Order: sequence, then C-alpha cells, then structure tokens
Amino acid sequence: MRFFGIHAPDIGIDLGTSNVRIYVKGKGIVLSEPSLLVVREDASREVLAVGEDARLLLGRTPGDIQTIRPVRDGVIVDFEMAEIMLHYFIRKAVGTHYMIKPRVVISVPSVISTVERRAVGEAVRMAGARSIQVVEHPLSAALGTGLPVYEPEGSLVVDIGGGTSEIAVISLGGLVVSRSLRVAGDKMDEAIAAMFKKENNMLIGDRAAEDLKLDLGGAIVRQDDARRALVRGRDMVTSLPMTVEVSAIKIGEALQGPIAEIVASIKWVLERTPPELAGDVMRSGIYLTGGIAQLPDLDHLIASELGIAVSVARNPSESVILGAGHLADNIELLDSIGKGDAMRD
Repeated sequence: MRFFGIHAPDIGIDLGTSNVRIYVKGKGIVLSEPSLLVVREDASREVLAVGEDARLLLGRTPGDIQTIRPVRDGVIVDFEMAEIMLHYFIRKAVGTHYMIKPRVVISVPSVISTVERRAVGEAVRMAGARSIQVVEHPLSAALGTGLPVYEPEGSLVVDIGGGTSEIAVISLGGLVVSRSLRVAGDKMDEAIAAMFKKENNMLIGDRAAEDLKLDLGGAIVRQDDARRALVRGRDMVTSLPMTVEVSAIKIGEALQGPIAEIVASIKWVLERTPPELAGDVMRSGIYLTGGIAQLPDLDHLIASELGIAVSVARNPSESVILGAGHLADNIELLDSIGKGDAMRD
C-alpha cells in the first residue's frame, strides 16, 4: 500500500567523477554506481543505459552509440545528461511514492567555481530535490572519517578520488587552508595508457588502464617485484589487435608523475598552515581518503616524503558519502560548518 503526502527521507550524495553514491537517512549507503550513461549519438540523444548498466557496455558500443561521463574533474560538463543521471539515481535510491521531495546534501570538489556550484545545485533540483546544500569534499571526508571537525583542532585530510585530489586543513567546521588539483585516479590511468602508446605503439582502453593500476600499481617502485600481466590493445601502425607483457615495475614508474604532483600539493598546504594547526597535524598525522588511498604503499611514500604519520581511513572510498550522509542524518549541523575562510589555490 502506498502512502502519499509524506516527506521523502533526506539524502546525501557524493557526486564523483567516477562514481555516484547515495546515502538515505535511516538506511545508510543504498547506491554506488558509475557516473556513466550510454546515449544514442543523434539529435534525439536517447539514453539507453545509466550507471552500472552503462559500465557493462563501456568500450563495446557500436559507432552510433556514445558513452558519456557528465562529470569531469569533479565538474558537470554535460548538464542535460547529469540531470538525467541524478534523476535516475535519486528515484532508484528513494523510490517514487513520495509527494514531498527529499532534502539533499551533495558533496563536490572544493575547486569548483561559484557558477559550477550553482550548476550542481540546479541539476540536483531539476532531478528531484526540494532543497540542496552543497558541501566540499574534504569536509565530508573528514566527517565520514570521524575526525574532530567542529573542534578548535587542525586535521589534515587528503581525499584522492577519480577526478580530483582534495587536500585541506580543517578546524572549527571549515577549511582553513585547502588545495584542489585535477590529478587523481583518472590521470593515473591516462599515464599508464600514455606509457603503452610511447613504448609499445599500442592503444589501450580506459578499463584496461584502470585494471592495470588496480592489479599491478603501487606508489613505490620495487625492483624485485616480479608480477607481470598480458595486455591487449590495438597496434597504432597496423590498427590490428596486439598483446604485450607488462611488469608491475613499469606500471609503478608510470604512476610516479601524478603521485609526485599530489605529494607536492600536500607540501603546499602544510607550508601555509598556521603554526598552531600545523602542530596539531604533526601530532595527529595525515588522513587519506578516496578510492586511490588504497593504492599500495601510498601512505608509506607520503609519510617518508613529509616526515608525518599517515593513516588510511577504514573505508576510504566511502568517507565522502558517509560524511554527506552524517549531515543528511543531522541537518541541523549544516549551520555549524563552512564558516571559516579558506585559502585556496
């Protein structure tokens, strides 16, 4: 039996470049799917698949079918498709039998501009929300990790996702010093693909590059690592299929460039952190969140480069959505966050 005229539950959304996650008040995380759509490439732009269904078709679609990522580097680049995707996910998460739309807390990268932030809010409103609160990724990640966000104590969070890496010192519910760079998991995949292009004259797909990162990748190159894998791609000269063998050492070397940029940005934030808060960071350490936080040896590399202890969150890929969900569970807390002025670059 359906009851009309009641409020939909408040929800939290992590709008990521690679994945969208939704937390429903009282239920927890109910949805985690790729930020993908498969669309007919003509004037109709008919949507054929969304999310996980679209991922299964990745790289396997005919010429008149296009795979679209409406979010790039944490920013909406295709408003129409983003609205369709969010509408689909919100309906899937909360159902359709509520007359009063849900209140939404959505987490986005701190790098986005005021115009881009407004676009996110408008897309969520059009997708079916009655009110929207936009919260920055580092703050959500800190809340999801259980850090003392509201205390006069500095916490340094490094959230490395698919499109962006967010580094921020947080105190009293706001970002004191922060930096956001568009170097993260996707750039690592591109670095791996570029290595094959340069050394083997071979083109590989996005999924193949990501699989290699997950299977063989590591932040520290170990010369005694004997792991190897066969990779299939297309010969750039003949356009015929080809197979090459690659070592974990080569994959690790390809990742060094993006990782060095992330470490340099952490140093940038530390150098601009007020002395009192820097002391807090030295005592409590750095907290890694985001899917790439699980890259082998990344915590050890950052610790050795900076001389500060590094901890990986218990569920790093879910830290941001757990933080957004915490705010959805406790809407009144929204008045206590984001009051501080942040130095950004």
